[in-house]
Amino acid sequence: MKETMDVAKQASLEIEQYLWQQPETLGVVNLEDDPYFQSLDIDLVWETKDGVFLVEIKGDRYYRTGNYFFEVVSNQSKNSLGCFMYTEADFVFYYFIDEKELHVLPMPQTREWFNENKDRYQQKTVSTSVGTGRYLTVGKLVPRDEVKGKKVVNLSVLDKLA
Repeated sequence: MKETMDVAKQASLEIEQYLWQQPETLGVVNLEDDPYFQSLDIDLVWETKDGVFLVEIKGDRYYRTGNYFFEVVSNQSKNSLGCFMYTEADFVFYYFIDEKELHVLPMPQTREWFNENKDRYQQKTVSTSVGTGRYLTVGKLVPRDEVKGKKVVNLSVLDKLA
């Protein structure tokens, strides 16, 4: 769980830095510790000149697979809905932290497309440790090149500009 939390924290930090560098950004508020927004699976509020957007962040270290992992069941023993299925976010920011590659997925359009196509994709169960316990999370491996409407940004370019 510690590695998962480290990935999540790194992803949030780097994405917040990226958003603050955008000329359209008026504000960024991190809500990861707010129980209400946790229940909606929303990590950030991003205020821009064009409006206010709710953002869910997913950090990932498995770029080489060519897939996204779309969580459909959060905890298998409790049969709780996975975050990809219920997030109230306007965007999922799927971030490959080692490559510094951000994929901006518009929601709910991406979820609608996924629901129409999810039976085509391999299901994967992963084990997560929490304290002394473990639980299983279920997701679908979705090839990144099949998801339309996303925007891909390489954040390593920003490091060179700083």
